[in-house]
Amino acid sequence: MKKRFYSILPAILVFIFAFAAFGAPTYSEAADRVTVKIGITGEMYNDLWGPAIKSLANDGIDVELVSFSDYTLPNAALAAKEIDLNTFQHYNYLNNEIKTKDYKITAIGDTLLAALCVYSKTISNLNELKAGDKIAIPGDAVNTGRALTVIQGAGLIKLDASKGNLPEVTDITENPLELQFVQVDAAQVPSLLPDVAAGVINGGYAVDFGLSPEKDSIFYDDLSFYKDKGYVNIIAARTEDIDNPVYKKVVAAIQSDATAQVMKEKFEGAFIPAW
Repeated sequence: MKKRFYSILPAILVFIFAFAAFGAPTYSEAADRVTVKIGITGEMYNDLWGPAIKSLANDGIDVELVSFSDYTLPNAALAAKEIDLNTFQHYNYLNNEIKTKDYKITAIGDTLLAALCVYSKTISNLNELKAGDKIAIPGDAVNTGRALTVIQGAGLIKLDASKGNLPEVTDITENPLELQFVQVDAAQVPSLLPDVAAGVINGGYAVDFGLSPEKDSIFYDDLSFYKDKGYVNIIAARTEDIDNPVYKKVVAAIQSDATAQVMKEKFEGAFIPAW
C-alpha cells in the first residue's frame, strides 16, 4: 500500500503545485465568447466603436468590424448572413433598400445623425456660386434626396413639398442659378471637389478625406431641415434576429456617454448623438 502511494505521490504534487500557481482548472473561456460581425463603411467607425468594443469584450462579446467600400454592399451582406449587424445607414436609406430589394432587415437601435455638409475648394461661401455651377451630390436615391434638402435649406433651390424627404433632381421646382447637380457614389464626392464648385459630403467620408465638418464646410447641416428622424443612423439586424439578447447588448454599448464623448472629441461636428 505504501509503495502504491509513493508511486502516485509525484503526480499528486504536480497537481497541487499547478492548482496553486494557476487556480482550479476551468473550461476554455474562448468557448463561452461570442463574436459579432458588424458591417461598416468608412474608417471612422474604428474610433467611434472603440469604447463599445472594449465594454463588450469585458462582457464576453467580441466585435469584428467588417469594412465595405460603399453603401450598396452592407445590406446585401447582412441579408446573406455574411455579417450579423450593420451600422452605416439611416432609416430612409434602409426603408428604400427594403422597398426595392425586399430585404428582411429591421432597425434595432438609433446611433447618430451624420452631418451632411457642403464643401468647396474654390469658394468660401455659397453666395459666390455662379449661374450654371456644378454641385456634386451622392447618387443613391435616398442620399440624393437628403443632399437636395440641404441645398434647399441653404436657400439655393426649392423642392416639390409632396416628395417629403425623398426628392429627386427632377423634383426641383425652383433653381434660380440653374445649378447642375452631378450625381456620383457618395465616397467619390470628396475627390471631385477640385472639379466642381461645391460638393455635398456625408460626415464619415468627409472625416476620412481629412475634412472637418465644423471648420471646413461652407454650409452646415441642421436637424431643422428635416421633417422626421428618417436621417438618423441606425444599427440594423435581420428581422428574424431582432430579439437576440447579444445584439441588444451591442446597441446598449454604443448608446453610451463614452461614445458621445468620442463623437465630440474626434469628429469635429461630423456626428450628433441621436439615441
